[in-house]
Amino acid sequence: MWQSGNSKVISREDQETLRSAQDIINQLSVILRNAQIHNPGNVAVTTAIDRFLALLNPLMARDGSLTLQLVGEYFYCNDVRIRYALEYLLNFDYLAREFKKREIGTVVFLPGLRPSDVQAFLKGFLAAGFSSAPFDALRDHVSPLERIRVDILKKIAEGERDDTRKVVKKVYYNAVSFSKGVMTKIKSGEKVNIRKAKRIVESMVDHLLEEESLLIGMTAIKDYDEYTYHHSVNVSILSVALGQRLGLNKKMLTELGLVALFHDIGKIEVPSEILNKATSFTEEEWKIVKRHPIWGVRALLKLRGLDPTAIRSSIVAFEHHMNYDLSGYPRVRRYGDLDLYSRIVCIVDQYDAMTSARVYSRIPLAPDKALSIMMERAGKQLDPLLFKFFTNMVGIYPIGALVMLNTRELGLVYESDTVFLDRPRVLIIVDRSGNRLEKGPVVSLTEKDPHGNYLRSIVTTLDPNKYRINLAEYFL
Repeated sequence: MWQSGNSKVISREDQETLRSAQDIINQLSVILRNAQIHNPGNVAVTTAIDRFLALLNPLMARDGSLTLQLVGEYFYCNDVRIRYALEYLLNFDYLAREFKKREIGTVVFLPGLRPSDVQAFLKGFLAAGFSSAPFDALRDHVSPLERIRVDILKKIAEGERDDTRKVVKKVYYNAVSFSKGVMTKIKSGEKVNIRKAKRIVESMVDHLLEEESLLIGMTAIKDYDEYTYHHSVNVSILSVALGQRLGLNKKMLTELGLVALFHDIGKIEVPSEILNKATSFTEEEWKIVKRHPIWGVRALLKLRGLDPTAIRSSIVAFEHHMNYDLSGYPRVRRYGDLDLYSRIVCIVDQYDAMTSARVYSRIPLAPDKALSIMMERAGKQLDPLLFKFFTNMVGIYPIGALVMLNTRELGLVYESDTVFLDRPRVLIIVDRSGNRLEKGPVVSLTEKDPHGNYLRSIVTTLDPNKYRINLAEYFL
């Protein structure tokens, strides 16, 4: 059941380490969640710290220390990789995100650790969340401590911090270019390189696991002139991000990303004069558009032959407009439950379509307005449980939303907070004096003053188009 980083059979001692480490990671997550809600001296926090030390001390007594390291999407405890237990999945995911946000690669705990040491680490951890140089802020807090050491994430230590945004941008636009090329080739009867599609999706999965907020931020950048291609890639990215929240493994995430990328491939059969029409469809035109799921099945089976991914892609292409309650299209007399991937793509497809400008609808819906409409559809058109996971992922104020703060500043939602969904991290683009900022600070709306009052809060969301704000200018 257990394996280390190099997949060798491990000793009984390592198995005990793994079992204890799962509890330790879970408990550290509990401490941090409590500390974000309560004062670090609150009984809920101090009780959680006592429980944490009770788990930690036996391992440190045996091994001399305990090293917790984040590598990619996995935690390692004393060089042994920790498998995620299902009951701890959300806490593991939360802790990994908080580590990445603060650029933490390693935390080392040494024997003799006291509650006051953990309290000091907690204060530094929370303060680092509000800093523009989070790891440096944490290290400054932790350096006086003798029994806790921290080290930076490897990829940041290797000087890749400045290049990450460029790499993510390249990954996104490679996928858009490929999506455009696929549809062009299929229309002209040429063969399509599916291996390349898989490589592109694998790259997106890797970057989502490493830099989720950056890649999801890319989906906020819309281009109505190339809506179809951007839409396919956005649906793929958001589907994979949702799949990750559901605990799908990397192989399943790649498959999900691939089937989502091809979900609208049947639209190649819809005449361009209908697809690019600047006004609403007539009843006859709408009948033609509604046939694209069936045409998608035909195109995919020609494309790939009858391998498992082709079959799964065909199912999703067929089902993605059928709706959770089967009220959509194609209409069928008898049908079982929709495929999991179809239910995921259905949610993401609706969200991206509503928040995108298209030829016949230049003004998209604000993300929070789209979520509000989708909430009314949950349980009917949309799987209600998956929709809860989706709203938790994008937050009440999704990445890319333009918000007015009570400080009279304008900001773009930069990253959602998994604990406080209504208090995301925000990139300030207009200061309180009304000056447009080229490189404004990224602030956390969970930051408080010494009296416990929030420094900033969202008053309302605004339409970026009305203020002539180009999201690409900030996210790229």
